[in-house]
Amino acid sequence: MIQFEWIWVLLALPLPWLIRHLAPPAQREEGAALITPFMEDFVSLAEPQSVGVTSRWIQWLAILSWLLLVIAAARPQWLGDPVEVPTSGRDLMLAVDISGSMEAEDFALNGQAVDRLTATKAVAGEFIERRSADRLGLILFGENAYLQTPLTFDGKTLRTLLMESVIGLAGKKTAIGDAIGLAVKRLRDNASQSRVLILLTDGANTAGEVSPIKAAQLAADAGLKIYTIGLGADEIVVQSLFGQRRVNPSQDLDEDTLRQIAGATGGKYFRARDTAELEQIYRLLDELEPAEVEALSFRPVDALFYWPLGLALFLATALFLLTAVRGYGA
Repeated sequence: MIQFEWIWVLLALPLPWLIRHLAPPAQREEGAALITPFMEDFVSLAEPQSVGVTSRWIQWLAILSWLLLVIAAARPQWLGDPVEVPTSGRDLMLAVDISGSMEAEDFALNGQAVDRLTATKAVAGEFIERRSADRLGLILFGENAYLQTPLTFDGKTLRTLLMESVIGLAGKKTAIGDAIGLAVKRLRDNASQSRVLILLTDGANTAGEVSPIKAAQLAADAGLKIYTIGLGADEIVVQSLFGQRRVNPSQDLDEDTLRQIAGATGGKYFRARDTAELEQIYRLLDELEPAEVEALSFRPVDALFYWPLGLALFLATALFLLTAVRGYGA
């Protein structure tokens, strides 16, 4: 169906008629008279040159041009059929550690050794694609915590920004408490009944203004549920001058604190030692936080004003040409 966004503009349609009938007529200037003894020679020049039909065309073109301009100004729109949009009203924030320790290459992706952040990008990116019914946000943290993407349904943009994140961009240390505090600040005042933070880190809290436990208490008071994921292999083999030796690349991971954070908010702690476990954790999160779809719809709107506007400009051009030709012929 067609509707007008500014339908009150149509009140201007009778404006030319009102001006013509209510405004005082323009004063004509009287020129000097020229008296000649052969006035009859000018009579034929003063007679109208069959301009009645042309005058009517000019009048109708002017009226039609005005109607089209007013209709274009009223912003006609085509209102389409209702389109259903899936949404769950769920707000889900991802907090990803990009501190210096994420450089450890103890994960594998497609048979190649990769660092922890690269593996996180691959797995979390697929998780983002599956959350089409939720509003998602992204926090990147190291020594400082930054809101990279506010809550949005645009998962494509959020995934792109996650892929563009760089290790060490937020500092080499880890501020887990600040990341949780930032998530609480962004989610606390939202109307959603389900607010979730997925926090992924490979270390311990070594920076920031707020302790992780205090931040978790604030999150619990705000109704924010936190799922924590501890990254890093338990053991890898490294080459040294004395041959191969086994080391624990996750010795700095503070699992106790991550468990306390999750427990204080009604969430859960997960341990990801490789890419397969990380994928399994995100699949499990799909089950723990399902996308409950509600029926919402909207009607697409297409602007139509350029059609009457274009036709009005065409008629105005034709009106100008007719007037010019008539004046030249006179």
